[in-house]
Amino acid sequence: MSTGQMPPWLQEQIMKLQQSQQNLQSIMAQKQHLEMEKAETEKALEELRKAGDDDNVYKHAGSILIKSTKKTLVDELEERLELAKTRSTVLEKQEMRIKETLKEQETKITEMMKGGSGSGAKMQSPSTDDDNPRK
Repeated sequence: MSTGQMPPWLQEQIMKLQQSQQNLQSIMAQKQHLEMEKAETEKALEELRKAGDDDNVYKHAGSILIKSTKKTLVDELEERLELAKTRSTVLEKQEMRIKETLKEQETKITEMMKGGSGSGAKMQSPSTDDDNPRK
């Protein structure tokens, strides 16, 4: 690596690490959007529950409002909220997996760099560093 050029195995590992980082950023953005959606739905449910059973209520459909019943809207919002909670759980699990993957990749890169810090084209696999008879 003293030549200023990274070995191909290191470039490949860094690309994998960057891809995982991008995936994590995407999941974090999805989670943030989902949290906003959940908060809006909870606020709408709270306001809807304040309305009387005989009050006129409307739901937003594109650029128009459509008359509905309180029960129908409460059911729809509760279903939306339940779906958002499920999606949130899935995103949490994905986030945890990617964070674990990132740690593993960072550790692997660190180990590879320690093992391959001599000549840039010394080896293909870092696992044979200490026992390589061709050194």
